Amino acid sequence: MADQNPSRSWTLLSRMPIVVMAVVAVADVVAGPGVGFLPLVSLGPAFAGLVGGWRRTAVFGVAALLLCVALGVYDGLFEERRGYSALASVAGVTGVGVAAAVMRSRREVELASMRSIAEVAQRVLLRPVPLTAGPLQAAVSYTSAVAEARIGGDLYELVASPHGIRVIVGDVQGKGLAAVETAAVVLGAFREAAHDEPSLVGLGERLERSMTRELEGEKFVTAILAEIGTGHDAVFLNYGHPAPMVVRRDGTVEFPEPPAYALPLGLGAHGGECPDPYRVDFAPGDQLLLYTDGVTEARDDSGRFYSVGERAHLLKERDAHRALEALRADLAQHAGGPPHDDAAMLLLRYHGHGQGKSLPLA
Repeated sequence: MADQNPSRSWTLLSRMPIVVMAVVAVADVVAGPGVGFLPLVSLGPAFAGLVGGWRRTAVFGVAALLLCVALGVYDGLFEERRGYSALASVAGVTGVGVAAAVMRSRREVELASMRSIAEVAQRVLLRPVPLTAGPLQAAVSYTSAVAEARIGGDLYELVASPHGIRVIVGDVQGKGLAAVETAAVVLGAFREAAHDEPSLVGLGERLERSMTRELEGEKFVTAILAEIGTGHDAVFLNYGHPAPMVVRRDGTVEFPEPPAYALPLGLGAHGGECPDPYRVDFAPGDQLLLYTDGVTEARDDSGRFYSVGERAHLLKERDAHRALEALRADLAQHAGGPPHDDAAMLLLRYHGHGQGKSLPLA
């Protein structure tokens, strides 16, 4: 099992040069010149180069050379070639360690720059959803499957349009930069069309045309579109995506399925039928959770899938963001490590028109 305390591991590695050189010095003094411990002094600057900068590595290299000279004089090794070969070994390892530390420092600067660019891209691509939109409270959670990444192949957006509050949650085929490009196309089209298209079906058709026009190859996105208007209901279009979870005011859980699942966005040219819109009751006190398959397909050590319906009680927290964070933490505990797929969740709470607080949950 991996060390759960990275700072502790870092501290141990930073102390290794001192420990190693001390152990080699003691062993050399005890064993005498016949054993040949002296070249092992070079382990000091070698370990220093793993966690420190080039200056730190150079300091330990100089210390190792001085220790090598002292032990060589003590053992009388400079009367023969062994002492000079040990010095050459320490000097060579120090030089390599300094060069490696310089290269690592440059890579760290480049990585910091790339992270900064990724954070800007995140703010553009996956903008924070508004805390409230009409009668709704909203909260979002996103976990990328790519280590150190902030963005990936899942997407979400919420737009307050003249036609109602419109939402999309989707999962792009594949991972990496190609998936990010596809997500950017879908989100850009959705943000524009959500204001223009009077019907949810028309909105879905705009997304399909945008993907066909701007993307090459058979790229596709499973997605679910939702529209919450002035009535106490929500309208859905499902493009091969997991069914949403509705948590009623009394705590009961529903997973409303579409009349028929349609092909994902981007595969309309293959002759599949457009999805039919379907309505679901959504009244004050109810909650709606849209998510990607990275949530439901997360497995524990025994291979059991994550059951989001069994965790609906975690959404009783009055603050929507803390409730969703509790669900996200539970998902991470179930998976027992980094996710194997991107996982996005968008939580909507119907708190009623003109009310600033959510209604109490059962």
